[in-house]
Amino acid sequence: MKMAEKKTEPKVSIDDVSYMLEDLSDESRLLLDHVADLDRKIRSASFNVEQLQVGREAFFARLKESVADTTAEG
Repeated sequence: MKMAEKKTEPKVSIDDVSYMLEDLSDESRLLLDHVADLDRKIRSASFNVEQLQVGREAFFARLKESVADTTAEG
């Protein structure tokens, strides 16, 4: 292998300490997978909550218009 073709090994950082993935136990790699999956799910849930909040705001704005229209007609 040439010097310019240095291969970097996959690492993970936990509390500012880097670990080589190949050095982790099977249990540690499984736990890392769980943490990564939960991070992805949290991001997805946050995205969904944001969509729900915007949708609620839109429907509430329409509700206020509808009530105002009903009141103006009455």
